Amino acid sequence: MDQRLLLSLAVALDYLLGDPLWWPHPVCAIGWVISTYEGLIRCSRLSLKVGGYVLAGLTMLTVLMILTFLLWLARLVHPVVQRLLVVYFLYSSLAAKSLRVAAMKVYRALHEGDLEGARYQLSHIVGRDTQKLDRQGIIKAAVETVAENTIDGVLAPLFFIGLGIMFQVPVQLVYLYKTINTLDSMVGYVHEPYREIGYASAKLDDLVNLIPARVGSLLMLIAGALLGGDLKAGWRIWHRDHRKHKSPNSGHPEAVVAGLLQIQLGGSNTYFGQVVHKPTIGDFTRTPDEEDIRKAIRITYGAQVLGTLCFLVLL
Repeated sequence: MDQRLLLSLAVALDYLLGDPLWWPHPVCAIGWVISTYEGLIRCSRLSLKVGGYVLAGLTMLTVLMILTFLLWLARLVHPVVQRLLVVYFLYSSLAAKSLRVAAMKVYRALHEGDLEGARYQLSHIVGRDTQKLDRQGIIKAAVETVAENTIDGVLAPLFFIGLGIMFQVPVQLVYLYKTINTLDSMVGYVHEPYREIGYASAKLDDLVNLIPARVGSLLMLIAGALLGGDLKAGWRIWHRDHRKHKSPNSGHPEAVVAGLLQIQLGGSNTYFGQVVHKPTIGDFTRTPDEEDIRKAIRITYGAQVLGTLCFLVLL
């Protein structure tokens, strides 16, 4: 199958279908593998920090072995079956539509004045405690998670798909990334009970996102400017505030979006009952409103289109 067609199909299917709730998603299987290995490691005699490295290594190896076996088996059936499986795996690695759907549930609840409903919907897509968030806190959290997940769920997978196509291993490469990202989302926290067992996963996620976060943030800046955002503020806040985030990567997209939308993000939040103090990102130019959630989603899609066009030229 033509490389450009492969990439285009993956992006188009994500836009059209997203992640149907009735269909099992590969990341759910990865999550099951992680949970199984985590339980075994916690019951073992390994220290949790050493066990965290074992957890990451075993999970990645298991996922790569299963994917390689499935692709080999599909090819034995028929090459067309293998190509269809490749398209499915690549499309399911992208999460632009699922991110939009989840964020819009928060938006609609806010638009209808249902703060409790907005907190509930938000709790599905953020790690922080949402029960006590006010309207502004909900909006900021939603915009932040859209900005951060534009890299994790859209642009970084797109980057590894494109890179994988160049080396003829797109499925293995993008799902190696998805495995690392899922490990980080499940155990890569700085507080208990994950501080030690999640250390390796968090550091590995930081490493694999170094390039995608920076290139992706540039695409978000360009897309946001084309969609009417403040280019000058986006560039200024990006370079001024990206180091304020505890993550070496998450601060980049959050700072870009904060500047483009001329709002302030960040600040202290509660995670699993523990208060985590964070600096603010961006200037308090205006009070955020629910429309900023929709604007952030448009930036996501704009950046994805730009990224796809770049790879279509390069492939």
